[in-house]
Amino acid sequence: MQNLFVVGLLAWIFPGAGHFIQKRTKRALLIGGAIWTMFIVGILSGGAYYPGFEFRDGQLLYLLNVFSKLGNGLGALISFLASVTPSPATPALATFEYGGRMVETAGLLNILAILDAIDIFLGRKR
Repeated sequence: MQNLFVVGLLAWIFPGAGHFIQKRTKRALLIGGAIWTMFIVGILSGGAYYPGFEFRDGQLLYLLNVFSKLGNGLGALISFLASVTPSPATPALATFEYGGRMVETAGLLNILAILDAIDIFLGRKR
Protein backbone atom coordinates (compact mmCIF):
# COMPACT_ATOMS: atom_id res chain seq x y z
CA MET A 1 0.00 0.00 0.00
CA GLN A 2 1.37 3.35 -1.01
CA ASN A 3 -1.43 5.53 0.32
CA LEU A 4 -1.24 7.22 3.71
CA PHE A 5 -5.02 7.45 4.00
CA VAL A 6 -5.47 3.72 3.43
CA VAL A 7 -2.79 2.86 6.01
CA GLY A 8 -4.40 5.13 8.60
CA LEU A 9 -7.92 3.91 7.86
CA LEU A 10 -6.99 0.23 8.03
CA ALA A 11 -5.03 0.83 11.23
CA TRP A 12 -8.10 2.49 12.75
CA ILE A 13 -10.69 -0.07 11.60
CA PHE A 14 -8.71 -3.13 12.65
CA PRO A 15 -5.89 -2.70 15.20
CA GLY A 16 -2.61 -3.97 13.79
CA ALA A 17 -3.70 -3.86 10.13
CA GLY A 18 -1.75 -0.67 9.42
CA HIS A 19 1.46 -2.41 10.44
CA PHE A 20 0.53 -5.66 8.73
CA ILE A 21 0.11 -4.07 5.28
CA GLN A 22 3.54 -2.48 5.73
CA LYS A 23 5.06 -5.94 6.28
CA ARG A 24 5.61 -5.43 10.02
CA THR A 25 4.00 -8.74 10.94
CA LYS A 26 5.43 -9.17 14.43
CA ARG A 27 4.51 -5.65 15.45
CA ALA A 28 1.05 -6.06 13.90
CA LEU A 29 0.40 -9.27 15.83
CA LEU A 30 1.65 -7.76 19.09
CA ILE A 31 -0.36 -4.56 18.73
CA GLY A 32 -3.50 -6.24 17.41
CA GLY A 33 -3.35 -9.01 20.01
CA ALA A 34 -2.88 -6.62 22.93
CA ILE A 35 -5.60 -4.20 21.85
CA TRP A 36 -8.16 -6.87 20.94
CA THR A 37 -7.49 -8.82 24.12
CA MET A 38 -7.96 -5.71 26.23
CA PHE A 39 -11.10 -4.78 24.30
CA ILE A 40 -12.70 -8.23 24.57
CA VAL A 41 -11.96 -8.53 28.30
CA GLY A 42 -13.42 -5.04 28.77
CA ILE A 43 -16.61 -5.90 26.87
CA LEU A 44 -17.04 -9.17 28.77
CA SER A 45 -16.60 -7.25 32.04
CA GLY A 46 -19.58 -5.04 31.23
CA GLY A 47 -17.59 -2.13 29.85
CA ALA A 48 -19.71 -1.60 26.74
CA TYR A 49 -22.33 0.27 28.74
CA TYR A 50 -19.91 2.38 30.77
CA PRO A 51 -20.52 5.21 31.56
CA GLY A 52 -24.15 4.61 32.30
CA PHE A 53 -25.08 8.28 32.19
CA GLU A 54 -25.93 10.96 29.67
CA PHE A 55 -23.97 13.92 28.33
CA ARG A 56 -25.71 16.37 30.68
CA ASP A 57 -24.60 14.39 33.74
CA GLY A 58 -20.87 14.69 33.13
CA GLN A 59 -19.75 16.24 29.87
CA LEU A 60 -15.98 15.76 30.04
CA LEU A 61 -16.07 12.16 31.17
CA TYR A 62 -18.75 11.38 28.61
CA LEU A 63 -16.74 12.98 25.78
CA LEU A 64 -13.58 11.14 26.85
CA ASN A 65 -15.54 7.90 26.79
CA VAL A 66 -16.93 8.59 23.30
CA PHE A 67 -13.53 9.62 21.89
CA SER A 68 -11.84 6.60 23.43
CA LYS A 69 -14.46 4.15 22.20
CA LEU A 70 -14.28 5.60 18.67
CA GLY A 71 -10.56 4.87 18.72
CA ASN A 72 -11.38 1.16 18.65
CA GLY A 73 -12.56 1.30 15.01
CA LEU A 74 -14.49 -1.92 14.42
CA GLY A 75 -14.58 -2.35 18.19
CA ALA A 76 -16.58 0.89 18.44
CA LEU A 77 -19.34 -0.72 16.41
CA ILE A 78 -19.18 -3.88 18.53
CA SER A 79 -19.26 -1.79 21.71
CA PHE A 80 -22.24 0.22 20.44
CA LEU A 81 -24.19 -2.90 19.50
CA ALA A 82 -23.44 -4.46 22.89
CA SER A 83 -24.66 -1.34 24.70
CA VAL A 84 -27.94 -0.85 22.79
CA THR A 85 -29.88 -3.23 25.00
CA PRO A 86 -27.80 -3.70 28.15
CA SER A 87 -28.85 -5.99 30.90
CA PRO A 88 -30.22 -4.11 33.92
CA ALA A 89 -27.70 -6.02 36.03
CA THR A 90 -24.69 -4.75 34.06
CA PRO A 91 -24.00 -1.67 36.25
CA ALA A 92 -24.16 -3.91 39.31
CA LEU A 93 -21.21 -5.99 38.14
CA ALA A 94 -18.09 -5.54 40.23
CA THR A 95 -16.08 -5.26 37.00
CA PHE A 96 -18.37 -2.72 35.31
CA GLU A 97 -16.10 0.31 35.71
CA TYR A 98 -12.91 -1.68 35.10
CA GLY A 99 -14.39 -3.01 31.89
CA GLY A 100 -15.26 0.51 30.78
CA ARG A 101 -11.74 1.69 31.44
CA MET A 102 -10.30 -1.27 29.54
CA VAL A 103 -12.45 -0.49 26.49
CA GLU A 104 -11.39 3.17 26.69
CA THR A 105 -7.71 2.25 27.08
CA ALA A 106 -7.89 -0.12 24.12
CA GLY A 107 -9.24 2.73 21.99
CA LEU A 108 -6.53 5.13 23.11
CA LEU A 109 -3.84 2.51 22.48
CA ASN A 110 -5.23 2.00 18.99
CA ILE A 111 -4.92 5.74 18.35
CA LEU A 112 -1.25 5.48 19.32
CA ALA A 113 -0.89 2.44 17.02
CA ILE A 114 -2.43 4.43 14.16
CA LEU A 115 0.09 7.22 14.69
CA ASP A 116 2.89 4.64 14.82
CA ALA A 117 1.77 3.08 11.51
CA ILE A 118 1.62 6.53 9.91
CA ASP A 119 5.10 7.39 11.20
CA ILE A 120 6.46 4.14 9.76
CA PHE A 121 4.77 4.87 6.42
CA LEU A 122 6.24 8.39 6.29
CA GLY A 123 9.71 7.07 7.12
CA ARG A 124 9.98 8.87 10.47
CA LYS A 125 10.37 5.54 12.23
CA ARG A 126 11.68 2.12 11.35
